[in-house]
Amino acid sequence: MVVEMKKFALVLMVLGCVGLQGAEPVLPEALRTEFSKVWPQNRAIRLVFHGHSVPAGYHKTPEVRPFESYPHLVMVELKRRYPTAVLNTIVTAVGGENCVAGAARFEKEVLVHRPDVVFIDYALNDRRVPLEQVEASWRSMIRAAKNQGVPVVLLTPTGDQAADLKNPEDPLEVRARLIREIAADEGVLLADVFAAWRGALEKGTPQEKLMSQGNHPNLLGHQLAAEVIWQVFGPAPVP
Repeated sequence: MVVEMKKFALVLMVLGCVGLQGAEPVLPEALRTEFSKVWPQNRAIRLVFHGHSVPAGYHKTPEVRPFESYPHLVMVELKRRYPTAVLNTIVTAVGGENCVAGAARFEKEVLVHRPDVVFIDYALNDRRVPLEQVEASWRSMIRAAKNQGVPVVLLTPTGDQAADLKNPEDPLEVRARLIREIAADEGVLLADVFAAWRGALEKGTPQEKLMSQGNHPNLLGHQLAAEVIWQVFGPAPVP
């Protein structure tokens, strides 16, 4: 993917001024070791991204740009770090879907891929769902994955221009807070994209610079999310 130099410079400027909030601890060492293996000892590693329109690659609806969206950007960086790794990025996300529908198809459409790690991102659309149902659905997906020994990474949301990110009771903030609580309670990883997003705004980045439309990030917004997600893989190997 070719990124215009002006746009790339903006990416670096925004990411450089944000104190990224990563997930600690990182993915299990046994899995991280797989990334460095060389043929014939290596194997295919499957990363599954489950959620709504953002991981599905929607930018300005109805346009879908998978190569400018965080599932692909995560894979590109991992391939840069681990040139001998065989990686499959599998996107099971559906535009417009919330966590209730996502949980209903989790075993048949996510776990069927025998993932090595699953990323879950539903908070933007979960604002239409009562909190009790949100919590039950996220926990259902987490526990189904854990029952098969699959690590899970929960994502707090990217932004929305209709949200009041300074209001602790804004529905998006409330759901981000719930996701953090669920991650801690269930003992799974957290990629706190929302904290990094809000940090960028607090440092002076206008939210529209991160958006393709009111509720979908652009390349810069997806890059910000990818930067947070990369942290669950631990530090890049020393050349």
